[in-house]
Amino acid sequence: MKFVAEIDVMPLDNLLDPQGKAVKHSLEDLGYEGIEDVRIGKHIVITIEAENIDHARQIVDEICRKVLYNPIVHKYSFDLYSIEQTK
Repeated sequence: MKFVAEIDVMPLDNLLDPQGKAVKHSLEDLGYEGIEDVRIGKHIVITIEAENIDHARQIVDEICRKVLYNPIVHKYSFDLYSIEQTK
């Protein structure tokens, strides 16, 4: 079965996010009011072949832990859904 994982890797809440701060200040300079915080991260989409959704979830979690994020500065989350194979 084929699955798509949509992964978000974000800076930890207690760490500074210089890119987010720069965007927040730019939005304020443009006249946008009420912007309390901006956080900048990465959105990654992976298509994977796996036996079932549990196996796909295990693979995606391992990819996140080993490749996509650094636990000292990041957190991650992902959504996983199956897609039908087209021939």
